[in-house]
Amino acid sequence: MINTKGYAAFSPTAPLQSYSFERRDPKADDVVIEIAYAGICHSDIHTVRGEWGPAAYPCVPGHEIVGKVVKVGKKVKKFKVGDLAGVGCFVDSCGKCQSCKTHEEQLCTTHCSFTYNSTEQDGKTPTQGGYSQHIVVKGKYALKLKKGMPLDRTAPLLCAGITTYSPLKRFGVKKGHKVGVVGLGGLGHMAVKLAKSMGAEVTVFSTSPSKEQDAKKLGAKYFILTKDPKNFETVAGNFDLIINTVSVNHDFSPFLASLKTGGTMCLVGVAPKPNEVGAIELIFGRKNLSGSLIGGIKETQEMLDYCARKKVYSDIELIDASQINEAYERTIKSDVKYRFVIDAKTF
Repeated sequence: MINTKGYAAFSPTAPLQSYSFERRDPKADDVVIEIAYAGICHSDIHTVRGEWGPAAYPCVPGHEIVGKVVKVGKKVKKFKVGDLAGVGCFVDSCGKCQSCKTHEEQLCTTHCSFTYNSTEQDGKTPTQGGYSQHIVVKGKYALKLKKGMPLDRTAPLLCAGITTYSPLKRFGVKKGHKVGVVGLGGLGHMAVKLAKSMGAEVTVFSTSPSKEQDAKKLGAKYFILTKDPKNFETVAGNFDLIINTVSVNHDFSPFLASLKTGGTMCLVGVAPKPNEVGAIELIFGRKNLSGSLIGGIKETQEMLDYCARKKVYSDIELIDASQINEAYERTIKSDVKYRFVIDAKTF
């Protein structure tokens, strides 16, 4: 077994604290990664606080993981010792269902082993995430990172990056398209950067007037303050695609009205309660309401290579492990530009 240190939640209400635990001995198809940085995703907070259902404690969160390969199983051809590698939101899947066969492992219909608060394919062994010094993972589920990528700013690409890249690619965003981004947080700021890099004209929708300047620095051409319903009148029927990153309940109607005929609003944020949608808002204008969940290994690798080529990385605030609980509270208040990343040397 590999002894490692990290931070874990032990209950829905207690602060995360230092935790020593064991990783499994690597198998022939595994790699061992010495973690350099781990991003903090809002879903980490939802999970450890039991807001998405009961968590399995102790729970080591973290699915935005980058580091260096320090051991390689004899069957692994993808990596060698010293390579840079990343781990995203899942670490295994059945490999046999239709989703897995078509490189959509995140949608595995048998059992997707998520990086934490899940189980390995045996259905018993708990998975623990990236708020730690090391991780052991099958080589085929780790991602290759190119030399020269800033690792701290790359870590959030493993969730925030692929979550927004996937729908932008699926809906064919290119030069001349008009893309709206609802919310300017960890996901939203990546959606702006990526859509801009693809040639789209980007508009940010936000409840915070203070975010207008940042939105335009990130690449948005326009900014709509959503607190005033009249502001939507200027963009009625305007967008090919809207990426909605907001994870609180809100009215979809004005955003659907902002779509062109046949346009799509794609949800990547998860609100705690179901939203109501009027059928007439979709029927008139043949509008589409869609959802998207990260991406498979093939698409995630494509995203990482794309970001390395285009030099698109996350805007981050680097913290020590001792600051995790403070970072959680600040994340809830949207007091971060735009992703907290933990320096794993401090575990």
